[in-house]
Amino acid sequence: MRYIIRKVLTLIITLFMVSLLAFLAFQVIPGSPASSMLGTNATPEKIAALEAEMGLDDPVLVRYARWAGDFIQGDWGQSYSYDMPVKDMVMEKLPATAALVLLAFAITVAAAFPLGIATARREGSLLDRVITVVNQVCMSIPPVFVGILLCFLFGITLRVFVPGNFVSFQDSPGQFFLYMLFPALSVALSRIAMTVKMLRSSILDEMNKDYIRTAFSRGRTRADALRHHALRNAIIPVIAFLAVTAAELVAGSIVVEQVFTVPGVGRLLLSSIGSRDFPVAQAVVVLLATWVVVVNFIADILYQYMDPRIRIQ
Repeated sequence: MRYIIRKVLTLIITLFMVSLLAFLAFQVIPGSPASSMLGTNATPEKIAALEAEMGLDDPVLVRYARWAGDFIQGDWGQSYSYDMPVKDMVMEKLPATAALVLLAFAITVAAAFPLGIATARREGSLLDRVITVVNQVCMSIPPVFVGILLCFLFGITLRVFVPGNFVSFQDSPGQFFLYMLFPALSVALSRIAMTVKMLRSSILDEMNKDYIRTAFSRGRTRADALRHHALRNAIIPVIAFLAVTAAELVAGSIVVEQVFTVPGVGRLLLSSIGSRDFPVAQAVVVLLATWVVVVNFIADILYQYMDPRIRIQ
């Protein structure tokens, strides 16, 4: 219980620091939101008056305290560009990004674990060598390039889907998942390769330890020793890697959303930064950071469950 309490306190402190840094980062970007809102009618007097009306002339820490307090209460502010609640804008875009990230993560786990275990069981075989080479290639290709290749192959050549013609879940659940499959694959491909490599190395490291040799002396086959003894211990470091993967899938989805024109929070973030719509950008950054921190918190709790040595320490 003390371990969990410490982790919760760490989570709260981390979220506070992330929100503060996100707020301060957008304050140093050159240009004034008031100037963008006024457009061609902007004059120094009008800009100053609008900044005073919006509270932008207050000290930065005062503005942060006001923004953070409202954010915690569910008031994420008002969009400068669209004059509508930020929360409504983000929540409208969130389902598409959440579906993309979760689908990419599911693909990563579903593909990486069988391949990682298979290569570890057949170390040095033709299958192991082929997968190792493919992994190296996949790890070197950025998701945006994979997305472009998938659009060309499955969209333009094979006509499996129409690039840029996003179909919402409400309109057609089947077409929605078919369309989202390709951006999810674009994001997941490099993470699958890295997870396979990580799992293979972790299993082979466990297979060389003394307790596995003891299992062999008792008549266990390599497959039995791997399945009943090595695999559980080998998965523990992989969980940490999957937590990092879940975090990086969010970053990858922001780029891939541009390629496939997925109306998610990634596109909303980039457009809001370009238009200096800071309330929207701040809310999206804090939301994405919260996802990363919470995923790592869950991974830490899983460590404790799977490895009793952490509880002892």
